[in-house]
Amino acid sequence: MPPDATRIGGVDIQRELNKLEEMILDSPRIPLSRRTVVDEEILLDQLDLVRLNLPAAFQEATEILIHKEEVIVEAEQIAQQIIASAEQRAAQILDEMDIVRIAEQEAQQIRQQVQRDCEMMQQQVLGDIDQMRRQAQQELEEFQRQSIMDCEEIQRGADEYADRVLSDLEAQFGDMTRIVRNGRQQIQSDAAAKAAELTNFARRFQDRLR
Repeated sequence: MPPDATRIGGVDIQRELNKLEEMILDSPRIPLSRRTVVDEEILLDQLDLVRLNLPAAFQEATEILIHKEEVIVEAEQIAQQIIASAEQRAAQILDEMDIVRIAEQEAQQIRQQVQRDCEMMQQQVLGDIDQMRRQAQQELEEFQRQSIMDCEEIQRGADEYADRVLSDLEAQFGDMTRIVRNGRQQIQSDAAAKAAELTNFARRFQDRLR
């Protein structure tokens, strides 16, 4: 077959198909999968180029079949290669679809597990907060009880101290009262004695005057 047997209007269909295959095979793959990331715009342009030139290619291929028997054999070989490549690609796509489906199932399971873990963590946090609140309430109540007991103890101590001070003052006032009472009694006794002495002196003086 001549080198340009598949060239139509300056476009080599076989080369363009090879470029399309290379574009797919050379594109980067998604990690942990067999999926390939292909530039959509470039792929569509390449498909349009092949699609637009296929009718002319079929017409020229018919003419070539009429004149050159060997073209039929090569065309069949090319067709078989394309079919094999397509079948291989279809099988690959099916495998990739299975991988995608499995990945989606695993992702759904992961999302559900994460949701359950988040709910468990939320419940745990709420439980811890409630426990801390109850503990703080208990500590506050205990502090209040202890404060009341301390205040009562201080009040009792103050009352006892005041009672002792007043008792001491009472005892001191009692002693002072006794001293004052004794002093008054002594003064009264001395005054009575002096009055009696003056009375006796006056009587003796009067007796002398007689």
